[in-house]
Amino acid sequence: MRETNQTLVQEKEHCYHCGDECTTTPIYAEEKAFCCTGCKSVYELLYANNLCTYYNLDDTEKPGVTVKEEDVNVSQFAYLDEATIQNQLLTFQSSTLHKVLFRIPGMHCSSCIWLLENLTKLDNGVLESRVNFPRKEVSIAYHPEKTKLSAVVTLLHKIGYAPTLNLDNLSGKKKTTNYSIPLKLGVAGFCFGNIMLFSFPEYFAFADEVKQQFGGFFGFISILISLPVLLYSARGFFESAWRSLQQRHINLDTPISLGLVSLYGVSLYDIFTASGPGFLDSFTGLVFFMLIGKYVQQTTYDALTFDRDYKAYFPISVTVLEKGQERTMAVKELTPTKRIRIRNQELVPADAILLRGNAFIDYSFVSGESVPVPKVAGEIIYAGGRQVGESIELEVIKDVSQSYLTQLWNNDVFQKNKSYFGVGTYADKVGSYFISVTMLIALGALIYWVPRDTDMAIKAFTSVLVIACPCALSLSTPFTLSNTLRIFGQHKFYLKNGDVAETIAKADTVVFDKTGTLTESSETDITFHGENLSSRECSLIRSVLQHSTHPLSQGLYGFLQAPVLPVINYREISGQGTEGLVDGVPVQIGSAAFAGTAHMQSASSTLATRVYIRIDGASVGYFSFHNHYRAGLKNLLTELQEQGKKLAVLSGDNASEKENLRAYFGETADLC
Repeated sequence: MRETNQTLVQEKEHCYHCGDECTTTPIYAEEKAFCCTGCKSVYELLYANNLCTYYNLDDTEKPGVTVKEEDVNVSQFAYLDEATIQNQLLTFQSSTLHKVLFRIPGMHCSSCIWLLENLTKLDNGVLESRVNFPRKEVSIAYHPEKTKLSAVVTLLHKIGYAPTLNLDNLSGKKKTTNYSIPLKLGVAGFCFGNIMLFSFPEYFAFADEVKQQFGGFFGFISILISLPVLLYSARGFFESAWRSLQQRHINLDTPISLGLVSLYGVSLYDIFTASGPGFLDSFTGLVFFMLIGKYVQQTTYDALTFDRDYKAYFPISVTVLEKGQERTMAVKELTPTKRIRIRNQELVPADAILLRGNAFIDYSFVSGESVPVPKVAGEIIYAGGRQVGESIELEVIKDVSQSYLTQLWNNDVFQKNKSYFGVGTYADKVGSYFISVTMLIALGALIYWVPRDTDMAIKAFTSVLVIACPCALSLSTPFTLSNTLRIFGQHKFYLKNGDVAETIAKADTVVFDKTGTLTESSETDITFHGENLSSRECSLIRSVLQHSTHPLSQGLYGFLQAPVLPVINYREISGQGTEGLVDGVPVQIGSAAFAGTAHMQSASSTLATRVYIRIDGASVGYFSFHNHYRAGLKNLLTELQEQGKKLAVLSGDNASEKENLRAYFGETADLC
């Protein structure tokens, strides 16, 4: 049998709406090409409302978002019009005005902002829409008598900006903003500026007369003004240093706190003894500038939200079956014994038993493996799985909060308050050595001067502590780590905080997950093994595949490029394959036992995923499905190996796929 890799070579067009390459035959409208009916529908909607300026705002790229080709109608979101749901979703409601805030993940450019802020032209009931681009949020105000919340959400779906609707929206939790650092920064800045004014005579010779008359008074006023900085603005540094000492550990805030206390102490001594003006301007200035670094760090972390739980991914509602009738119910009200219907691409919200239908469950959200797992009636389907194919009926066996996914999510390993395996940051390690050396020098100066001049001994001791205060390190660290997070984010690599970047730099072993990390989950390399298929044979095969809901059938249907013919006597046998009569020719597609030969059946157990083809009673070959590895993977692995990193892969693949991984990772890598 001769193996061929059958591919279609033709010039690809790009979608006028989203700019993506048209992988199938383009759909044309107004002499413009579209990749799918979804993009075409959005264009027609914008064209009808004179909103095509949307396509001209950004010349560098097509602004549109690819729209799924599924029908979207108001009935899908009818549950949003229930009073109990609206009470939890709306930010304001009256008889003439409702306001709601949605997160729009698909928002990415100025054209998106322009379109979302012109929703008033698409729905007369919408009064106003305002976009917060950094947070990817849109605030919509609408008249409840002219339009409904369900209609607003449907409109957003139709134009390609589907809002995030999940169980977390109904949890009642409000995002709280921590204003402590901005307040501390404001207090420190106010006090710093005013103390600098009172210190004005100390800096200029022509103000000596003012200094002689009011110098002492200005000093005591400066003490009063600096107290809020000492007791409030600098409190975080002192608390951090005290906690580290309680744990018998020295962090960067320890020498900083020691330097600040010394600086404040020597300033009080100078002012009360009238021996000098003190250094309260320097004290408040140091606190002010270090708080600027803290503020930048907090702003960066606030832009990255990692505090979501399972509720942020579960839908708000689910279809419940009661006495043969369907009704919508909030997911949080689901209880055991309830029967639910899960449609194509919907998430299973609770552990349940399959009662009816052919289930192909995508557990990539739970396990990372994107290949759907077939399930038969009577098997348990765990929460977090996504159905691929026809609708199925399930019976809930556990509450949402008691499901397997919830238990996994609440595992202590994933709690964010856990330390990074005891690995301290670079700044903290430097701080521990720094304070030891500083204290030795300061004590040496104190011991040397005490027998000679007590006043000089105190000044020498405090001067060493003040001058050696690592304020520069404290200021540079948050700026550096915040910029590191920004650079990683630009390359689609998101870290929980800056400490993780330092931890990664110390790693000597890199462990990769395969599915979705090394491979493109949405792409598969398909190869046909056998004699070249004629255009008629491709048409026969594709005609049968169009009726199948199996993920492999859908992938193969998109791969083949041939006209579709009418099919009669179509039948799909769960776990085996599908068959039908096309133009008088019987076609069978499926497993080796169903559509292959005895030789193929014996060889199929150790090879990659295969789909066998039998036309008019004769086996013509099979299609093999292989993972599509990301571009640039080989160069990345080579660079890591040159740096001396040990490589490993976590994958449950068969021997065939491990051979492919071995070609990328080399003989020394661990494949688990």
